[in-house]
Amino acid sequence: MGLLNKLIGNASEVSSEKLNKKYGRLLIEHENIELGFKLVRDTFMFTNKRLILIDVQGLTGSKVEYKSLPYKNISRFSLETAGTFDLEAELKIWVSSENAPSVSKKFNKSIDVYEVQKYLAGKIM
Repeated sequence: MGLLNKLIGNASEVSSEKLNKKYGRLLIEHENIELGFKLVRDTFMFTNKRLILIDVQGLTGSKVEYKSLPYKNISRFSLETAGTFDLEAELKIWVSSENAPSVSKKFNKSIDVYEVQKYLAGKIM
């Protein structure tokens, strides 16, 4: 099921140590990666200060876009849990007064999405 989840783009958890080695240069002083997830090529991580989205682009993956969302700019979020026939849960995040979600990420069933939403709620409320 792990390969299937990667092929359809469901996020799986990555240790903060691995993320720190690869993306530590993105962090500011006193910023720590607390939670991170990897899709096929993309990564997103929650730090103690913001959400960082890493979008690997192109066929070769040599072009990368780094998006930074400070928690104070997140206005709301929703969580849709996996069902009997659904293989994934989905987290949507809205920024400021936008009508459509700015971020939409899918998680495989191995991730406790309630813990993810609890973490995010703690940061924005």
